Amino acid sequence: MKSKSYTAGFGGLGIAPGLLVAIARLKFTEPTPIQSRSIPIGLEGKDLIAVAQTGTGKTLAFGIPMIQRLAQLKGRGLVLLPTRELAIQVDESLLAVGRSHGLRTAVLIGGVPEGKQIRALGKNPRIIIATPGRLVDFLERRILNLSSVKILVLDEADRMLDMGFAPQINKILRSVPGERQTMLFSATIPPEILGLAHQHMKLPINIAVAPSGTVVEKVVQEVFFIEKEAKSRLLEVLLAEYHGSVLVFTRTKHGARKLTRHLRVMGQSVAEIHSDRSLAQRRDALEGFKSGKYRVMIATDIAARGIDVVGIELVVNYDLPTNTQDYVHRIGRTARAGMAGRAISFATFDQRSDIRDIEKLIRTGLSIKQVPALPFDRAPRTLPAFVLEQQRAEKPQKPFGRSLKKKTTTRRRR
Repeated sequence: MKSKSYTAGFGGLGIAPGLLVAIARLKFTEPTPIQSRSIPIGLEGKDLIAVAQTGTGKTLAFGIPMIQRLAQLKGRGLVLLPTRELAIQVDESLLAVGRSHGLRTAVLIGGVPEGKQIRALGKNPRIIIATPGRLVDFLERRILNLSSVKILVLDEADRMLDMGFAPQINKILRSVPGERQTMLFSATIPPEILGLAHQHMKLPINIAVAPSGTVVEKVVQEVFFIEKEAKSRLLEVLLAEYHGSVLVFTRTKHGARKLTRHLRVMGQSVAEIHSDRSLAQRRDALEGFKSGKYRVMIATDIAARGIDVVGIELVVNYDLPTNTQDYVHRIGRTARAGMAGRAISFATFDQRSDIRDIEKLIRTGLSIKQVPALPFDRAPRTLPAFVLEQQRAEKPQKPFGRSLKKKTTTRRRR
């Protein structure tokens, strides 16, 4: 009886009984909005453009139709995505559903020896999961051809374009058969995505479970206005206040390294993930963060795209993102799977316009919080800066030390 309740929500989507059993085994009870709308279309073999925020269950939204249709078709599926970490996460999710059906996959990513990947291709995988750079390299060296691809998925298409992969994507699209199904998933739909869809997709059905800029529900969003030099001390206070796992975003890999060293000195269990870390180091960091070995993860935007961890209590924007849209991607790492979460941003006094841009994008205001007493501070600061200025105007501060006010004396005439 319990197994039936797990699949009750999935049962009306046209999913094969064997896959429903696999879904039940994974304890998925109800499909997410993107899953309930995408799966039936995907099972019909139609092209699809889906706009969905991070953490909404996109992998199963395309994975279930791909696995089920490939069981009936000759040929392969190809999943193209922006980062190594995301490729590994997607592979794990697809195998969790399809392994009992004999699903074989090959993951083609850079930064690791290619021998294992070439051997995986030799075992005739039904699904190839790849980043654009490594896939194009294999195509140019004729290690692989894509003539048997029947289903193509472009996951996080906007991010791939942001990372400069447009030439590689176009080369790949020219290498796959014209007679195929294409499913494109993206958090935003910039003009470049529309152009790509117009050129390479056939009458795609458009789905938008949330408008561009929509953030995950149940995320409490706050901002502290603070001097740059005091950020690390404020983070220490927050880490003492919250007790769950914390994901911290910095703008640069140098900043990530520096903050990681600082927090380790303070006794925190912390890992870092950025472009200077090897794939083995990134994998250790991700697995350690998932298992609780590391409580804090310091990440840059690009490297964090593969972080798919349920139960992150707090996301901290230690540095505001350069691209406003990345704010949505960042805070989507918390409040996953219907859970609550919190996102806190640190902004310097000259970043008020950046905060306004974020508020305009997400169509809501960020709650401005007062900076608490920090280590080595004698008293709390009332922030942000423009509040301080207003208070000073209303109540002038007394001069420091002895009064410098000139005494008025009456000089005696001689």
